[in-house]
Amino acid sequence: MSFRLGLTGSIGMGKSTTAKMFAAEGCAVWDADAAVHRLYAVGGAAVAPMGAAFPQAIRDGAVSRDALKVIIGQDPSALKAIEAIVHPLVRDDRAAFALSNPAQILVFDIPLLFETGSEAEFDAVACVTVAPEVQKSRVMERGTMTEAQFDMILSKQMPIAEKCARADFVIETDTLEHARAQVQDVINQIKGRMQHA
Repeated sequence: MSFRLGLTGSIGMGKSTTAKMFAAEGCAVWDADAAVHRLYAVGGAAVAPMGAAFPQAIRDGAVSRDALKVIIGQDPSALKAIEAIVHPLVRDDRAAFALSNPAQILVFDIPLLFETGSEAEFDAVACVTVAPEVQKSRVMERGTMTEAQFDMILSKQMPIAEKCARADFVIETDTLEHARAQVQDVINQIKGRMQHA
């Protein structure tokens, strides 16, 4: 039986980098954002149902994230309808990954893990964290969003202190070396648990 570890955190906390560290240690990693990209791509499972609900969201046979942003901007209630289509498909994708993967530890990189009430599906949850000023400077350095957009995303996410309090493991991503040491420690703890299970 594989051990299922949920990995979460807020924007700019270093979650993707931490997920890569777990992969480098031999864990199999499932990425929620990558799953959504697959579902939205040409031939993806979300294209037909999304096209039926929001025909204007389909461009060149794929779901356009930019078009979805416009739709939600015009009608905020559309987000619930979009999530009702996408979340079950993402869950199916995750289940298929878990069934088909023989790795000892499966890591599920899910930004909104607590917000979507998914924590019960995992054997443990690890939350990445970093000081708020580091988080903000990381996001701003990417140059992909304004300060207002960053604040809006933060307002929709559960406060990081609450995520950390609910997690089984907390990984501080202040430096790569420190984060890597903590990832290795989490893996060792999990392997220890599996031996005594």
